[in-house]
Amino acid sequence: MQTKAAILWETNTPWSVEDIELDDPKEGEVRVKLAASGMCHSDEHLVTGDLPFELPMIGGHEGAGVVTKVGPGVSWLEEGDHVVFGFIPSCGRCPSCSTGHQNLCDLGAIMGAGLQASDMTSRHHRADDDLKLMCMLGTFAHDTVVNEASCIKIEKDVPLDRACLLGCGVVTGWGSSVYAAEVSPGDVVAVVGVGGIGANAIQGAKLAGAKQIWAIDPVESKREKAMEFGATHTAASMTEAMEPLGAASWGTMANKVILTMGVGSGELMAEALGLAAKRGRVVVTNIHPAMEMSANMSLLDLTLMEKQIVGSLFGSGNPRADIPKLLGLYREGQLDLDGLVTKTYTLDQVNDGYDDMRAGKNIRGVMVYD
Repeated sequence: MQTKAAILWETNTPWSVEDIELDDPKEGEVRVKLAASGMCHSDEHLVTGDLPFELPMIGGHEGAGVVTKVGPGVSWLEEGDHVVFGFIPSCGRCPSCSTGHQNLCDLGAIMGAGLQASDMTSRHHRADDDLKLMCMLGTFAHDTVVNEASCIKIEKDVPLDRACLLGCGVVTGWGSSVYAAEVSPGDVVAVVGVGGIGANAIQGAKLAGAKQIWAIDPVESKREKAMEFGATHTAASMTEAMEPLGAASWGTMANKVILTMGVGSGELMAEALGLAAKRGRVVVTNIHPAMEMSANMSLLDLTLMEKQIVGSLFGSGNPRADIPKLLGLYREGQLDLDGLVTKTYTLDQVNDGYDDMRAGKNIRGVMVYD
């Protein structure tokens, strides 16, 4: 069939919205008509080359839609089912999945190739070019074909333009607080970067019982929005936060520091550790450039104060369990998905959406399709 998608042909160029040819799903695959796709900063890392995936590639990894065709061997999905994509597939059988770490599924090792997990070929084509898919999904498109391991079935009454956010940013942010940081009641928490991930780290910290949540971001409108998600204090930078956070915590500093900036920098690790209390934990969730191999920090501080630095992918969560769980919290009014969506766009406006993201105008832009 023919459909339309946003393709990145070369780094540091705009997305190109073009007609493409889409093959039928093969063994273990489904075709999905997308309803909406979140515009995550990770797709910007494709443009800048911080994620050195092979191009050309259809962007998008935060999507939700309706199954329109089921390939051979798929027994638990059928046409008409509503699904959210997990940006990391979960096979359910590898050592990580079987021990409750679906975010580290072995299939994630081939994610950067952008091809179908079943046979490492493409179902998406433009003229003579086989097109790869961001995270094996390619949600910047009206239709896509994905492996069943990337699908999480959801109830049909959930708005798909909200459910799509669970495919990356919401679970990643919420889990960074609840799972990776292990925020406990009474903790002082600092969240550095209030975008689509940081906003949800704030919500996670609030639900976990933090007594103080410091939202740190240079954009004033994001700091104001952070208060709606549960932040109790704000600052424009880690340096600016250091003194007032120390005073408000009676000198103990933050029990948890969660880094959710658009692009991480090793130069800032010393400041992050400086915000952390004795035995405090710094969670690195944001993506760093692939070739960055150094970080500026005091290892003496790390040792003498028993501080911790941990990485977190997909919020250290289990998408098959956590996506339905968080949709339940949304239904009950305990998780704000509506407030995350700053502005909606069409597929043809994909470059406008990323211009707005770079300008700091959006918590999360969402592309909504017919």
